[in-house]
Amino acid sequence: MDLGIAGRRALVCAASKGLGRGCAQALSAAGVGVTLVARNEAPLRQAAAEIGGHTGHPVHWVLADITTAEGRAAALAACPDPDILVNNAGGPPPGDFRDWDRDAWIRALDANMLTPIALIKATVDGMIGRRFGRIVNITSAAVKAPIDILGLSNGARSGLTGFVAGVARNVARHNVTINNLLPGPFETDRLRSTFAVRASAAGQPYAVVYAAGKEANPAGRYGTPEEFGAACAFLCSAHAGFIVGQNLLLDGGAYPGTF
Repeated sequence: MDLGIAGRRALVCAASKGLGRGCAQALSAAGVGVTLVARNEAPLRQAAAEIGGHTGHPVHWVLADITTAEGRAAALAACPDPDILVNNAGGPPPGDFRDWDRDAWIRALDANMLTPIALIKATVDGMIGRRFGRIVNITSAAVKAPIDILGLSNGARSGLTGFVAGVARNVARHNVTINNLLPGPFETDRLRSTFAVRASAAGQPYAVVYAAGKEANPAGRYGTPEEFGAACAFLCSAHAGFIVGQNLLLDGGAYPGTF
């Protein structure tokens, strides 16, 4: 399928690996001019080279901490007036809520709620003016089915979800959409670190916990960044203009509810 976005410009955050990289690769394959943002230069530079080599399109990158005002300014200077924005940032650490102080909560809110809102604020009016915009926020399946050891993520990402529910309806008439992708268990560093915490708490080998999680999923496996990226690229496509303010759950069927 031709996604109808060749020649558009995309800013993809936390894109040196994992789900962000999957999104960047799918957008580049669709002919989008992609700028990657991440904090670590070596994997960032490598991701840009590998994605560009795979898709045949130049991929730009900027070294920046997107959770800071300076980092956001650098990212937007490298990719001014993006048509597509993929908001993503590493999730806060798992643990027991009794151990989290105010600073831990502020860091979580800054990374997973306030930073995406700031980037939406900085880009949405330009999208409105051009009569095209696609904003995708990578949140978490924990927004729909909270995970006890991910309380910081549950809270911060739910706050972003509430914000998006309102603002998305205000900009949709301008062909600007804002939606959220809710990943469940994907083969990422985040999944591996979460299982490491679970294994330690249960006093079990990591390999046992990892295998049990895969077996328990209705799909019988974990997701791949590539299939996550494909879903992101469709939401960013010219065909997705009637999908507004939605929370698309990608979890292999793990969530057992009807709604």
